[in-house]
Amino acid sequence: MIQHLYVHIPFCHRICPYCSFYKHQHGSTDMAGFVEAVLTEARREQAARAHELDLHTVYLGGGTPTALSETHLERLLTGLGEIHDLSRVAEYTSEVNPRTITAAKAAMMRRCGVTRISLGIQAWDEPTLKTLGRDHAPADAEETYQLLRGAGFDSVSLDLMFSIPGQSLEAWRGTLERTVALEPNHISAYNLNYEEDTEFFQRLRKGQYREDEGRDAEFFYLALDVLEAGGYQHYEISNYARPGYRSAHNESYWMGEEYLGLGPSAYSTAGGQRWQNIPDTARYMELSLAGLPTAQPGEELTEDRRRTERFGLELRTLRGLPQDLVLPDQRRMLQTLAEEGLLNVEKGHIILTRQGKPLVDSIAVALMG
Repeated sequence: MIQHLYVHIPFCHRICPYCSFYKHQHGSTDMAGFVEAVLTEARREQAARAHELDLHTVYLGGGTPTALSETHLERLLTGLGEIHDLSRVAEYTSEVNPRTITAAKAAMMRRCGVTRISLGIQAWDEPTLKTLGRDHAPADAEETYQLLRGAGFDSVSLDLMFSIPGQSLEAWRGTLERTVALEPNHISAYNLNYEEDTEFFQRLRKGQYREDEGRDAEFFYLALDVLEAGGYQHYEISNYARPGYRSAHNESYWMGEEYLGLGPSAYSTAGGQRWQNIPDTARYMELSLAGLPTAQPGEELTEDRRRTERFGLELRTLRGLPQDLVLPDQRRMLQTLAEEGLLNVEKGHIILTRQGKPLVDSIAVALMG
């Protein structure tokens, strides 16, 4: 069964130099037409997959969903509720960036069923925000947070980033402590990755920026210590939550569950297949509004592919990776990593230690063979 729905809204007021997701400024896009294109795709998928859909989570991502006007966002949220049965949805998340939401828009979102907000703070100091190309000030971020709380959102996650060029450990500590002081329900702390097709990647290639695994580990451990001391459980390498506030939608990805994606560039996984919608908003709208498929040719998720993905995802989680996924010829490697203090085997699952967590990707590769 498909229990998870993702809706991609590709619009951003400003393009951040580190972001590799499909996104763009809205330019001359007919925003009402865009919303109708997404709803048309939703109707088509509902008609084709009604017997497969039993939605438990919905996630609006981007881009910036709240880059849509209040009118267009309300039309999208209302339309999704008319098309899909959302009566069993326990977690309905929308990403929000500071300066893209008003009290009226927040109240409308809450009224239309959104229960959880993921707010993109990234940092609380001006120099780091400037490096990241963010268009908000720390005061804007805190004002947005309080506005969301005032609108009745009892579940708010704050997204942070570390190992930013020029960012000091003390600046990172300040960001962590200010975040904890606000008492969000959930915190994501992402290590900056230099993704292709971004300005940051080009600067890395030119030698203007550099990667440093030692520095990354220092930032990671500082986050781990400050956030755990603040009462947050480290349940995935980049994610921390107060009891009862884990991201159910994101956990579904880490556990390899099926999901449906709507919107340009959105991925879907179902029935042993994975496919992506065309990453071109204008073409996506043209196809969808004409009643034509919006997906590109997909790929089969073979047993080998699924196994590889499980190593890359489940090893990142608090539950860990089932031990029986490690092939016999890699058992010696498993024992070696355990002897080095990088992992433990508990109740049939491989769980990373404090020392092993920053090395999760390398450990996954070593265990796969």
